[in-house]
Amino acid sequence: QVQLVESGGGSVQAGESLRLSCAVSGFADSKYSLGWFRQAPGKEREGVAAIDSDGNTAYTDSVKGRFAISQDNAKNTLYLQLNSLKPEDTAMYYCAAVRGEIPVRIVLQITAAGLTMDYWGQGTQVTVSS
Repeated sequence: QVQLVESGGGSVQAGESLRLSCAVSGFADSKYSLGWFRQAPGKEREGVAAIDSDGNTAYTDSVKGRFAISQDNAKNTLYLQLNSLKPEDTAMYYCAAVRGEIPVRIVLQITAAGLTMDYWGQGTQVTVSS
């Protein structure tokens, strides 16, 4: 049973930082790609950052240079470091996983293409005030 459990969201001022964590379990030795997605009220869910089993990463343009995705395989944990936060980053952030060797740039576009990841966490709220 694959499980993804996020933590680390909160309310901050513009310019501040947060680190989101996602505890990942159930994949054993399978190949998979992980991603962080976000959804603001009234907007579509969008891919923010993705990473694959080889450590390749990809980011949506609006967060490049500010956010960093990483994973600690020993702890089975995925992270998203959010720096220089802006009010437009306010959203529910979701950790998600897809089985197989999916290129990370494709993972980012999965929801925009009308598709979905195989597994989703419950989400963690990030609120940035100006």
